[in-house]
Amino acid sequence: MEYKNRYFIGDMSKICNLSKKALRYYDKINLIPSHRHDYNNYRYYTYDALLTVPVIKYYKQMGFTLDEMKEFIEGSGTNVFKSIQKSFLTKIHELEEEQEKIRRKHVSVRDWYELILEAEMAIDNDIRDVSIKFIDSADLLFQDQIYKNDIRDSIINLEFTKHVEDLNNEITGPVIINFSSIDDRLENNEQEIKMLQKTILSCSDENTYRFGGEMMASCYHIGPHESIHSTYDKMRRWAVNNAYNLSKQSYERYVTDYWTTRNDAKFVTEVLIKASRSGSV
Repeated sequence: MEYKNRYFIGDMSKICNLSKKALRYYDKINLIPSHRHDYNNYRYYTYDALLTVPVIKYYKQMGFTLDEMKEFIEGSGTNVFKSIQKSFLTKIHELEEEQEKIRRKHVSVRDWYELILEAEMAIDNDIRDVSIKFIDSADLLFQDQIYKNDIRDSIINLEFTKHVEDLNNEITGPVIINFSSIDDRLENNEQEIKMLQKTILSCSDENTYRFGGEMMASCYHIGPHESIHSTYDKMRRWAVNNAYNLSKQSYERYVTDYWTTRNDAKFVTEVLIKASRSGSV
């Protein structure tokens, strides 16, 4: 392409792939200044202005503002390179913060997506059988609470939410409730529980509970939480028939629940109870 000394705004727009509106704005703030013909007052740009456009696009690609670009391009000030270095370091820190925010969002969305897949698998295949499996260990945030026989308030838990916020943390993955007494759970009695959930950031030891790392009896409960007693009864019968001892405590892992849908027919809860072949658990 052969370049000239003068370019009308239409030429600039076509060559540089910039809208006329953008060029007029850049002219207004003196980032890419235009000139005027003496005899007809038409706006035109020089070849130097043409070469400014790729530079501006590159700074824009890096996330710099127009004011920052103007300072770089004009090179004003007594210590130009120090000023540019400072601006670049500031931008690096801003981008690192944005990257961390995106990472946290990605973890949360990915974990929730995997829960939806798990629930869909359990429902579509009607997986309701009891099985023994090894549960991988995980360090989870916990909070001791009293369960008052309101499962919705426990799952969408205002007190636990405040606890997470007080620790300047964020949660992801399923809510897990550790019931201290299966008998009290079945009889709808108040009892001590532990709220458990994975966090985006690591927690101090004093706020961490080690979950898993052992064999557990597992069974999916599909449907409303109000009928979960039937799943516990099934697990107890299974344990007797297969010579397993079950713990007096249980964990309910809410795969899909009030956080996901109002349709309780689509609720999937995994009931987990420590199990062993002999001795007490």
